[in-house]
Amino acid sequence: MTGRVVSCAWLCPRTVLLALCAFFAVVLAACSPASIGSTAASSSASAASASGASSTTTVVDNFHNADLGNGMKPVDSLKLDYAKCFTVDYYDGGYKLFCLSDGSRYLTVPEGKSAPEGMSSDITVIQQPVGDVYLVASDTMCLFDALNALDRITVSGISRDNWYLPAAQKAMDEGSMVYGGKYNAPDYELLLGKGVRLAVESTMINHTPSVREKLIELGIPVFTEMSSYESEPLGRTEWVKCYGAMLDKEDEAKALFDEQVAQLKNVDSTATGKTVAFFYINSNGSAIVRKPGDYVTKMIDQAGGSYIFDSLEEGEGNTSSVTLEMEQFYSIAKDADIIIYNTSIDGSVESVDDLVKKNALLADFAAVKNGNVWATDQNMYQQMMQTGRIIADFNAAITGSGADTTYVHKLG
Repeated sequence: MTGRVVSCAWLCPRTVLLALCAFFAVVLAACSPASIGSTAASSSASAASASGASSTTTVVDNFHNADLGNGMKPVDSLKLDYAKCFTVDYYDGGYKLFCLSDGSRYLTVPEGKSAPEGMSSDITVIQQPVGDVYLVASDTMCLFDALNALDRITVSGISRDNWYLPAAQKAMDEGSMVYGGKYNAPDYELLLGKGVRLAVESTMINHTPSVREKLIELGIPVFTEMSSYESEPLGRTEWVKCYGAMLDKEDEAKALFDEQVAQLKNVDSTATGKTVAFFYINSNGSAIVRKPGDYVTKMIDQAGGSYIFDSLEEGEGNTSSVTLEMEQFYSIAKDADIIIYNTSIDGSVESVDDLVKKNALLADFAAVKNGNVWATDQNMYQQMMQTGRIIADFNAAITGSGADTTYVHKLG
């Protein structure tokens, strides 16, 4: 039961005259349910994207809908401490409903069972056991790895050279996981040949709705994960519980999450008063900084630092970054106590000299003069399950404690 018929009422703006609404109703009545259903998920995701809603304003009650449409009621719900962009409800018979903040809903159906009769048509069915996954959301690989479920992924949307997780590299070297094309250009023939039964996508798929529609047309459910929309660092990490529920590994997921919570408690988050500039320089010479209030800026706060761009307006849209021309960037950041350069995006900076070559103005920055320039390692963004460790590394950079670091290093 994978039909996804949705209402077409959204096509008629409220300001359109009643006569026009009637006209469109006639036209839309000729649309086939299959053609409408294939775009249901992309419609909800695009609407969420167009709204410009920030992850910092996500309200669970706005998207959580546990009504299956057939009278079945949940008997339990997954306990979440930080995550605000997904929920999981449990029903008799082993069924689980996943609601995501983009409005999409997914029901996992236990092995050997069928989807319940009379279920709402907006719900996508995912048959268990979950496996033969085409994984495109790169930051999610570490969650499958931590859950000892890397064997569930047979096709990667990231090439081998762009993986920094040893387990993913090893799987691709051994051939148990193969490259199947990036999010906007999947190799459909390969996906079918590998028997892919689920695509786990990042929100980048919203930019290519035709790809989503094609995957659904081929019988491959598309799960668009929203962990990047979590404003709390541990909220991102708590997505391990989402995949734990999907894989029937709830206990393992809880233990992994609790371990990260405990690790973070060991970090001294006392405010040091030191300001931190986290950024990279793009090919146009502009500085790309994180939006105030996103998870990276909160990691800096939890490490005892003060994000120097906190006064920036968030701007339009729900992207995680803000582009600053160098003059504005200089005026705000030149007195920052610590620089953390984002080499996860721009890997060309390996020394302070490399940084200054990006723009001569950077030589005047206080952090450059004082030797407080750090860089992230390229694997940082693929390590959602190491949130506590990353915050501890930020703390070492901010406090100058001399503690060993794993995901950031000082530039000489």
